[in-house]
Amino acid sequence: MSAPAAAEEGFASPTGEKRWVENAPSHAWLPRVDVAELWASRELVLILALRNVKVRYKQTTLGVAWALVQPLAGVAIFTIVMRRLANVPSEGIPYPVFAFAGLAVWTYFASAATAAAESLAQYRELVTKVYFPRLLAPLAAILPGLIDLGISIVAVGVFMAIFGVSPSWAIVLLPLWVVAAAVTTFGVGVWLSALNARYRDVRNGLGFLLQIGLFATPVVYPSSLVHGSARLLLYVNPVAGVVEGFRWSLIGAPRPGLEALVSLATALLVLSAGIVYFARVERRLADFI
Repeated sequence: MSAPAAAEEGFASPTGEKRWVENAPSHAWLPRVDVAELWASRELVLILALRNVKVRYKQTTLGVAWALVQPLAGVAIFTIVMRRLANVPSEGIPYPVFAFAGLAVWTYFASAATAAAESLAQYRELVTKVYFPRLLAPLAAILPGLIDLGISIVAVGVFMAIFGVSPSWAIVLLPLWVVAAAVTTFGVGVWLSALNARYRDVRNGLGFLLQIGLFATPVVYPSSLVHGSARLLLYVNPVAGVVEGFRWSLIGAPRPGLEALVSLATALLVLSAGIVYFARVERRLADFI
């Protein structure tokens, strides 16, 4: 914060003289996240998020319809490969509906995590010249994808009507699973943004890792196909529980088992550790970018 700004907000010494206030990341081993500072900068999050939305759809012919292109293409491909050729079960739900619900969540996670990874590099001039809580960059990056996720949810509803699938009472919990998806994505995105600022290999390998992650997550197949210790390993993936819970809430798939708690715990661990790591490297981000 500059001296004029500090003066306007009444920062003064006991003698009444105006003083400088230095904003700098903590050098402690376990940095403290200033929640009050993040909340005070909430308008910046909205500004950056709206900018990302405008940039994404600027000069496009299809506009927001692009939000449906990737999941619909995935539904068509996986319906042929996984259902008709491999005869993968879908928990008694028409496979296109089953796959679409899973792909809607995964597409949001993959696209938002990628955007978060590039967020600091995207705002290089801002990061190197202006002070603001850097944690806001990956947070703003994951918000625009929620618009696409909302559009996909409506499209899944259309598929449900076409195939005669009715939601259960769990539909009322859908907003909670959307929040869970956003929190999980933010946790991963915080790690990726900090690592990508320092190691550009992250950018090169992220697409490959997401391709592997698609098949390591029960997106186009049910988790009931996995048994024993491999099932527990499956739920170490923080996105697995979100996909299962989202599908249960939206299309009436079987309720997630206790293994989903492992996924939830992993997501919280990733988020907590990511914030700590981000805060530790924040003071050197301007040197890395």
